[in-house]
This record gives sequence, structure tokens and C-alpha cells, in this order.
Amino acid sequence: MSGIRRRDFVILLGGAGAAWPLAARAQQTAMPVIGFLSDQNPLGPNGPLIAAFRAGLAEAGYVEGRNVKVEYRWANTQEEQLPTLAADLVGLRVAVIVAFGSAAPAFAAKKATSAIPIVIAGGTDPVTYGLVGSLNQPGGNVTGITLIMIELSGKRLELLRDMVPQVATVAYLSGGSKRLMFKEEVSNIRAAADALGL
Repeated sequence: MSGIRRRDFVILLGGAGAAWPLAARAQQTAMPVIGFLSDQNPLGPNGPLIAAFRAGLAEAGYVEGRNVKVEYRWANTQEEQLPTLAADLVGLRVAVIVAFGSAAPAFAAKKATSAIPIVIAGGTDPVTYGLVGSLNQPGGNVTGITLIMIELSGKRLELLRDMVPQVATVAYLSGGSKRLMFKEEVSNIRAAADALGL
């Protein structure tokens, strides 16, 4: 996720801008509000990503506090809080919801609304999770970017084995078994390890 550049956020929000409800555009006096929903927390490694998000907004002509407002909702790795946080953003009538992190924020946002555009920004494949119909034609109110990190976890193990052919045992530190993203990643790595004889 640290590879996301400002340009990616400009593209992300530029596409979302086309999907903002006409009512929000018609309110010239009202400042548009972006809902930002994450299963993570604003500290640590996410700080640079949030800075890039704000910089991308600025490059697109949106300066937080001047002509756009951002309502942040952080679950702090407590995924069970996401439905309440998503409902809160829907109640604020935000123009768009950015679902940041794993697939869980996107699921919560999608369950909370079928009318407000949802822009996903994460590392999971939205097609695999059933969030969108396809990558080139997502349909519904969900769009965004994916880094497909989980699907590449097995490939990374294969590359490691190619770089160090004598390796027989590899240790993998996971983010925990509670989160769906980590469960799937561990499963993919184990399958790849079995196929490689590791």
C-alpha cells in the first residue's frame, strides 16, 4: 500500500467526482463532504498515505477545510465497528465514501448504502469478494483501485524461492487471524508453499 502515489488518489477521486450525486453538485453553497472509512488507524504507516490522499485532493483542486470537508471514521482494527461507522457516514449524507484498507470497510459501506458512490482503495480483489461484477465494469455504486496484494502473495513466495533456491523453510508473519485479509493471505501462501515443496 505504501506504493500508492498522489496521482493514484487524483485518478481515484476524479472518477468518483463523476459519480457524485447531482443534488450534491447543485448545492453550490454547501461544501461537499467525503466520507473516509477505514478498518485501520490514522497513526503509524497510514500517515503517509493520508498525506498522499490530501495532496491528491489538493492537486484535483480540493483543499480540505476550504472547498471540501472530509469526515474520517477509523475502526482501529476493530472490524465489528465498521457497520456503525459506515451508517454514521451515510447519515451525514456524504457525497462519496472512500473505503480504505481491507475489503471490510467496502463491505460495510456497500451494506450501508446503494446510492452513495463508494471508492475502494485497498489491496484485495473486489471481484473475488463480490464487491463488483468485474474490474472493467464494476456496476452498482462501487468503484476504485486495487493493488491485488493477496493474490500476489504466492507469487512473492515463488520469487523468493527462485532467488534463494536452497531455501526449505520460510517463516511468514501475519497481521493476525481475526481479519479476513490476513486469513486469505496466509491461505494463499500455504497453498503456494505446498506447490513449491516448501
